[in-house]
Amino acid sequence: MPFRYRLQKVLDFRINQKEEQRQKVQKAQMAVNKAEDDIRRNNQSIVDTKNGMRTADPSLYEYYDNYIKHLYEEAERLEKVRQDLQKQLDIELQKMVKCEQNVKVLEKHKEKNRELYLQEEKSAELKQFSELGVTRFFRQKQEKNQEQE
Repeated sequence: MPFRYRLQKVLDFRINQKEEQRQKVQKAQMAVNKAEDDIRRNNQSIVDTKNGMRTADPSLYEYYDNYIKHLYEEAERLEKVRQDLQKQLDIELQKMVKCEQNVKVLEKHKEKNRELYLQEEKSAELKQFSELGVTRFFRQKQEKNQEQE
């Protein structure tokens, strides 16, 4: 009879949870990467605007100043969004670690049960061979006694 783990459904459920959590972590990581790209683009816009201001007509400086001020406010907002997304990513990572721990616990339990099962199988097999040996010994002894009579 092959080994059958009685908590296999629970183990499968936890493995599925872990995979779902891994997908959530990937989505959160992609959101953080997108926010960082937005910040880089905004910073590049600030640099480009400052460079454009150097060659612009002095009468447009006020418009450039207002636009640069807007870009700095946008940079602060984007950084806040990135920080929020990073916190969410950290939370999702903690959940994933917990899911992985739950899976590892059940896998260890399964392995221990499997080892116990194999030991029981070996002992049952040895017992069966021992019984066969004892019966063979008694048959041989009876045959010798019959031959001697």
